[in-house]
Amino acid sequence: MAAIYLLAFVCAVREIMISRTSQGSIAWILALALLPFPTAFFYLVFGWKAFDDYATDRIRNGRAARPLRAKDLALIDHDTGALWPVQTKVSEVPFLTGNDVELLVDGRATFDSIFAGIAAAKHYLLVQFYIVRDDALGKELAERLIERANAGVKVYLLYDDVGSTGMPRRYRTQLREAGVKVAGFNQRHKFLRLYGPTRINYRNHRKIVVADGDHAWVGGHNVGVEYLGEDPKFGRWRDTHVRVSGPAALGCALLFREDWQWATGEELPSAPPDTVATPGKQSVLVMGTGPADRLEECAIAFTDVIGRARERLWIVSPYFVPDTDIRTALYAAKLRGVDVRIMLPNEPDHKLVWAASIAHADAMIQHGITIQRYTDGFLHQKVLLMDDQIATVGSVNFDNRSFAINFEITMWLTDPKAISDVEAMLVEDFKNCREVTMEEVTKRSWPMRFLTQAARLLSPVL
Repeated sequence: MAAIYLLAFVCAVREIMISRTSQGSIAWILALALLPFPTAFFYLVFGWKAFDDYATDRIRNGRAARPLRAKDLALIDHDTGALWPVQTKVSEVPFLTGNDVELLVDGRATFDSIFAGIAAAKHYLLVQFYIVRDDALGKELAERLIERANAGVKVYLLYDDVGSTGMPRRYRTQLREAGVKVAGFNQRHKFLRLYGPTRINYRNHRKIVVADGDHAWVGGHNVGVEYLGEDPKFGRWRDTHVRVSGPAALGCALLFREDWQWATGEELPSAPPDTVATPGKQSVLVMGTGPADRLEECAIAFTDVIGRARERLWIVSPYFVPDTDIRTALYAAKLRGVDVRIMLPNEPDHKLVWAASIAHADAMIQHGITIQRYTDGFLHQKVLLMDDQIATVGSVNFDNRSFAINFEITMWLTDPKAISDVEAMLVEDFKNCREVTMEEVTKRSWPMRFLTQAARLLSPVL
């Protein structure tokens, strides 16, 4: 019993020293004091942040030197960077020009594009997904990676230990035997392994594919047949990816390099090529965020964009569990007269998050913000459109987990064509939505209201 109290004391002291929000820290400290068992063990799983060495690796690998490298290649878009200083400083990289951007709507378009890129790779492939399943799509990915490895291409596959819990050992073995290097994100870290994969609070949620440093694919899709709309439980799966060809692909490669070194201890070559192809004229910012950040940099970047909206702010996310700062920024945008629309799924996939999301969405409606529920299948895309100025496509959900806990990636797009493509896509999506009315909110049963409000209390860890 004394050992439990000592552990609880150590956890409480650590929470005080690393606290970011007083509300969350007070909740932990009170629980540790009043109920040390099992709270201390829950804290080890959900509260203990141990990514200082990731941040050290990031510094050593020269993330701060990336702007210098880009400058040497004359690829920095200074004008766009000056317009978006918060996003640039948060990312620690500049907006890079010379890119060609293609919006990929739904799974078939996404994986057709990714598989074509894999087939064309001649030097290296970097492949990273939160979920990799051993189903028909996962098998096709493995076959294509093995074919490239047999052709002499250096192939790396990184998956998240929690998201890919069901991946059988034989899946990894066949890849390794063919020369593909395979790693789970947390496999090298003994402390995480002691509690993982039940240590679910820190996950690598990024989806990145890079071919030869020339092309990159980023977005919401994972590797599983449900992402192709072939799972009868979900039916159509509405998701969005983006293909970027040009200098921004190197930014994605550098993020993969950081994750790979954390996972394996192996440093991948990082020297930029002598020349970088510039197949287009679009500017793109690659923003990687996660628990190794000094501040909640993802939340800072998105809060800034919300605060700058003057005409419209369209947000699409499968999970909507915003913190106080995000909620306040959204309310303020509505009061400024901004067309604030939030598109969410009509049906749940994770019921606890779904319940909390309903509570937050109902609060939005009470403040005059439009909530649209997507009815043509399950909505999983992560997209934002602000005025005619900027759009995002990536892996970030509008919840505390993505903003402060998970490792995520966001592509920030400012080119008029990219903005127009995102707008046209969302206009079509809104046609398949129903608007949640105030009448629907007020008619919710008392048990339903109690359930959703109770789930809302768990927002910091959902």
